[in-house]
Amino acid sequence: MVGFKPSDLPPTPGVKFLSAGTAACIADLFTFPLDTAKVRLQIQGESSVSGAAKGIRYKGVFGTISTIVKTEGPRSLYNGLVAGLQRQMSFASIRIGLYDTVKLFYTNGKDKAGIGSRILAGCTTGAMAVTIAQPTDVVKVRFQAQINLHGVKRRYNGTFDAYKTIAKEEGMRGLWKGTLPNVTRNAIVNCTELVTYDLIKEALLQHKLLTDNLPCHFVSAFGAGFCTTVIASPVDVVKTRYMNSPPGQYKSAINCAWTMLTKEGPTAFYKGFVPSFLRLGSWNVVMFVSYEQLKRAMMMTKHNLALTE
Repeated sequence: MVGFKPSDLPPTPGVKFLSAGTAACIADLFTFPLDTAKVRLQIQGESSVSGAAKGIRYKGVFGTISTIVKTEGPRSLYNGLVAGLQRQMSFASIRIGLYDTVKLFYTNGKDKAGIGSRILAGCTTGAMAVTIAQPTDVVKVRFQAQINLHGVKRRYNGTFDAYKTIAKEEGMRGLWKGTLPNVTRNAIVNCTELVTYDLIKEALLQHKLLTDNLPCHFVSAFGAGFCTTVIASPVDVVKTRYMNSPPGQYKSAINCAWTMLTKEGPTAFYKGFVPSFLRLGSWNVVMFVSYEQLKRAMMMTKHNLALTE
């Protein structure tokens, strides 16, 4: 057995909620530079990029990371990390931590869930999470897109300054900018990610290819990451462009997508695909492996504490 063994008692909703948020933060700490590279590649070609930064071209994920380090310093790879961790604690806790609970709701308490119930559960928790965590996502994206060069004015001086400035200059609607494409993206991402992970893990266990331990979680998470990237990339690019745009650049998320299509062609929707996959694939592996282990560790601790009382 690799890692903690499964608990005799199923983890409680509270354990799942806390484990999901913590595991997502761990995954973000490992993969944040890849996410920053993805954002830079996705916004490349926008007319709003400042003059001093227009000469900088990003090529490929590792080329982008190398360019950022050379021109802005290694710390820039973690621009927006604070907002990113805030996002995961509020976002992943809901969309992943409550998934099983909502799935049981749709199956009327039955353990065996059909594909329809799983998809509905993924859509529901994904939409709920976005509604609450959207401001943290807006701030994260804007920090990751911010070029830290001499002669280029910084949009925000810090995380809380960003929340304050956006609310002051763009109103509360500014903090929830891009909610519609983000709800769409995360409904797709959450469904694909959690449902695919569920199905792959279930198939591996049913056919006795692997046991319920770390290698099984690794394979399931990797497969979920690849499927999610393929399906969600177009919506993710539109979401990033729209949330990062200054007021008035795009009339709506649909207008943003149409502008991209007419000016840059259909391949624009898959800008940053490789870093997206590297990021989502590695993020899924770290997150799901951590999530499974944290759930088991928490239940083991809870059981041991109950024995000592």
